[in-house]
Amino acid sequence: MTRAAALALSAIAPLHAAFAQLGQPGPWGLGLQEGASPIKHGIAMFHDGLLLPIISVIVVFVLALLVIVMVKFNAKANPNPTRTAHNTLIEVLWTAIPIVILVVIAIPSFRLLYKQDRAVNPEMTVKVTGRQWYWNYEYPDHGGFQFDSYIVRDAAGNPAGTPRLLEVDNRLVVPVGATVRVLVGGADVMHSFFIPSLGVQIYSVPGRLNETWFQVEKEGIFYGQCNQICGKDHAFMPINIEAVSKEKFQQWVEQAKKKFAADQPVPVAVAAAPVK
Repeated sequence: MTRAAALALSAIAPLHAAFAQLGQPGPWGLGLQEGASPIKHGIAMFHDGLLLPIISVIVVFVLALLVIVMVKFNAKANPNPTRTAHNTLIEVLWTAIPIVILVVIAIPSFRLLYKQDRAVNPEMTVKVTGRQWYWNYEYPDHGGFQFDSYIVRDAAGNPAGTPRLLEVDNRLVVPVGATVRVLVGGADVMHSFFIPSLGVQIYSVPGRLNETWFQVEKEGIFYGQCNQICGKDHAFMPINIEAVSKEKFQQWVEQAKKKFAADQPVPVAVAAAPVK
């Protein structure tokens, strides 16, 4: 393991111990990840409280119909099949009921989609740029510093760190409770910024700036990955969001300004044209 990777892992070790099972997949996990944002809670409620019951009822109903048909209308039990070719009531019902079900699903679905779309009174903005195969983060509200976030690798270049394939050298740090507007763009090919526990999934498209937002409810580390196939190292561009208190965030901002000062683009001076 390189010295930089070792330092990165040593710095995050205490936080990993405290938040070992927060914001990441668990062994033999069933269902959605535990939520830590209002959007994620809305998604979980929509899925578990509405979609799952509707789907379960439909599956049981269709299964019951199949069993009835197999038992009652097989050739042995029903040697003389019915000649019925039309039933107005049944045709009205199987047209009207699915429409009602789709409307019941669509209304809260659209409401949730519109809620995800734009941040209301954001407290800060973060610009995210997807690249092959890492992420670039910029803080325009805090001096405009920016940095790259790569997967942690060992001396041989193999992915290292814990959790496997999810640890990075530089995390995206945000304050707890703040409404964070996220502007997402792409530098080369299409990527996708995806953090399941925060309910964030938005495409990183070259030449286009997409917008979403999140609000982390508790301190911890929340993991994600690019979930849009983008080339040979698609599986090696994880996302790490670390949520800290607002006081710790301000301290981190001051340190980050100094740490990443050398990485900032150098302004190009444009000479004024001579006056004739």
